[in-house]
Amino acid sequence: MSKPKVAFFDFASCEGCQLQIANLEEEILDLIQLVDVVSFREVMKEHAETYDIAFIEGSVMRPMDEERIKEIRKHAKILVALGACATIGGVNKIRNQWDVENVKKDVYGDAKIKGNKYFDVFPTKSVDEVVKVDFYIHGCPINRDEFKKVVVSLIMGKTPEIPTYPVCVECKKNENVCLFEQGKFCLGPITRAGCNAICPTNGSPCDGCRGILDKPQVECVQEVLDRYNLTYEDMKNRCIIYNYTKEEC
Repeated sequence: MSKPKVAFFDFASCEGCQLQIANLEEEILDLIQLVDVVSFREVMKEHAETYDIAFIEGSVMRPMDEERIKEIRKHAKILVALGACATIGGVNKIRNQWDVENVKKDVYGDAKIKGNKYFDVFPTKSVDEVVKVDFYIHGCPINRDEFKKVVVSLIMGKTPEIPTYPVCVECKKNENVCLFEQGKFCLGPITRAGCNAICPTNGSPCDGCRGILDKPQVECVQEVLDRYNLTYEDMKNRCIIYNYTKEEC
């Protein structure tokens, strides 16, 4: 049985999620026994146009990017959004609070950008705002262990299990003192788990890089806000880094 062909593509991002995969180092040898990596600019010069699974890092910010990702979608049997920029738009979506034309003027100044497709931008989009996404690997950057589990699940024909509970659950498992008790504002109550609460465990509040839960426990969240004399607006303002346009926030 032939191994599925896997390709990695990058759009607007820091490429840190692909770097996480490259940082698997010797463990990559185990993965390539399961898949045939045919395109991965971060680690190899070879490139092939034929692939079964496409991993996409980065958000879509230009018409030319939109055309490119649609073409990738045509070739891919399975498309996986990789990291916050791809899954929810990431920090790039902060730009959407301003008019695009004003942004171009501030960024490029008097540069001759009219008619140049590389400078032709529109409001930032996550991958699933342009094409159908089959699976998501969340985080900024992604969790390497979660990536491995997702790949193995796909190879076995199983649906990857991504947590649907909040980061607070992992925080409690780690026996952390709640950061709200320390006067900090944490988005753990509404953010999708799967990171092992890495930020709160190390004393930093969760900023929501894994995206807001599809069905957050509204009553529990309100109870937290009331307990610490906080408001919905406080939480909404905190969401701006990774979830600028997320209505649930």
